[in-house]
Amino acid sequence: MNRLAPWAATAAFAALLCAASAAAGDAPAIGSVAPTFRLQDQNGAWHRPEDYRGRWLVLYFYPKDGTPGCTTQACEFRDNVFAFRDLGAAILGISVDDVAAHRKFAEENSLPFPILADSDRRTTAAWGTLTRYLGVLELARRDTFIIDPQGRIVKHYVKVNPEGHPATVLADLRQLAAATPPAASR
Repeated sequence: MNRLAPWAATAAFAALLCAASAAAGDAPAIGSVAPTFRLQDQNGAWHRPEDYRGRWLVLYFYPKDGTPGCTTQACEFRDNVFAFRDLGAAILGISVDDVAAHRKFAEENSLPFPILADSDRRTTAAWGTLTRYLGVLELARRDTFIIDPQGRIVKHYVKVNPEGHPATVLADLRQLAAATPPAASR
């Protein structure tokens, strides 16, 4: 039996991701309070959006740990983490993978920020990013939200290209933070 080469399997998965259809409702509106959730990160710690009130929050949804696009996106956020922190921003990634998969992915890529496990897919659905691939596989669509220090959604990026996206988010966050009074941004 002829086995697919690793690159061919990756290409097949990428094609699968391109054939996606929406499986969830609408995303929360710009200006609305961020929907709440309580999810564990790669180390088993629990996180809620409310835990980040008083600072900026970049919340990015991604399809699958260890895939090329998701690795690129996570590593670009990692490489810019100090610039985000200088703006008083935290970064959280979310996918439907479990805690163990996240632990491996975070360790392999030295991720210095939490990635949250939404194994039951409720959070991904509530944020309007749950997507069905080939009619059977439900994963997060690659969307990013910027949440202001008051807990309101101020920016939503839909179906982003992973390469270069973190730099775009950083540039937009710089503009948003500059337009926010200092007392409200920290």
